[in-house]
Amino acid sequence: MTICYFNAGAFIMATVLVVDDDKQVRDMVVATLTHAGYDTITGMDGAVGAQLAEQHIPDLIITDVNMPQVDGFELLRRIRSSPSTSTIPVIFLTAESNTPSLRKGMLGGAEDYLFKPISPADLLSTVKVQLEKRSAIEQKHQTTLRLLRKNITYALPHELRTPLHSISGYANLLVMDKGKTDPSEVLEFAENIVAASARLSRLIENYLVYAQLELAHADLSELQAMRNHIVKECGAIISNTATQRAKLVKREDDLQLDVCRLALRISEADLAKIILELVDNAFKFSKPGTPVVIRSVRQDDQLIITIQDSGRGMAPEEIDMLGAYMQFGRELYEQQGLGLGFAVAKRLIELHEGAISITSQPGEGTTVSVRFSVY
Repeated sequence: MTICYFNAGAFIMATVLVVDDDKQVRDMVVATLTHAGYDTITGMDGAVGAQLAEQHIPDLIITDVNMPQVDGFELLRRIRSSPSTSTIPVIFLTAESNTPSLRKGMLGGAEDYLFKPISPADLLSTVKVQLEKRSAIEQKHQTTLRLLRKNITYALPHELRTPLHSISGYANLLVMDKGKTDPSEVLEFAENIVAASARLSRLIENYLVYAQLELAHADLSELQAMRNHIVKECGAIISNTATQRAKLVKREDDLQLDVCRLALRISEADLAKIILELVDNAFKFSKPGTPVVIRSVRQDDQLIITIQDSGRGMAPEEIDMLGAYMQFGRELYEQQGLGLGFAVAKRLIELHEGAISITSQPGEGTTVSVRFSVY
């Protein structure tokens, strides 16, 4: 597939599929585009247009709205429903300027409209804008992939090996002992193997989630799908998730909850994942017997969730560097994970149009604040 972009004023060739049952209009559009240096493919109706789109994967599609049998709306639906063509920008040609028709096309995923009779200048300007947008998205997508590859290369192998070494080490001890180990030690070894396996499983899960979120960030349709959920009562999800984590780490007495009941535009799974990762960090970096306090309160049109611990805290420069594959104080503290849980939570918050902030002082604990718009 040829991607169109601009470099020092030079235009790189792009392919445009033109679909219209009116030969005169079709020929005019093709002539204008060809004269401007574009490659073109033509179709006489929506059915043929859908087939040509699958075969050639053009950089842009220009289609008439009113066509017999398969019209422009149905062509758009087929294009958006196919993984190979779903991201191709579509421009509608129409003689109608009525609002319902425009709304139907834009809700279906059309990028723009051109009204007949078509001005060559308007045609070329609209095509240029849409191809520039697609080029920018493609470049952002490639940058995201490069960043993921870099992070995986430098940090993930070490974090995978750590629990694997524990699993293989304890398993080998059991094998070499040939059944002579005291039953209490066998149980201890087995518990350590289970704990390391759980750590490895969660690490892999978080890595996969993080990768999916980074890719979703560059895909508008994925973002819209993520945001198309509503939690009617967020307080119950916050409380249940935090309580389950406290029980797992045997710190039920340290957990303090004060949460309100509100509806949020977010899925239950995403909200639970955010709370899980942030609460887990609060327990991980504070000592048993010290409180972990979770509050949620409505302020104007926002829900503010705070998670406060009395742990070792962080310096300002450490807060600035927080993100995936970043850790601090390895020479002083035993620390599991790669900061990936926090990165997953932060990315989920951002993708749901929320905000996260951290206040902390070394030796005085940390408070994480999350803000969402109230539904």
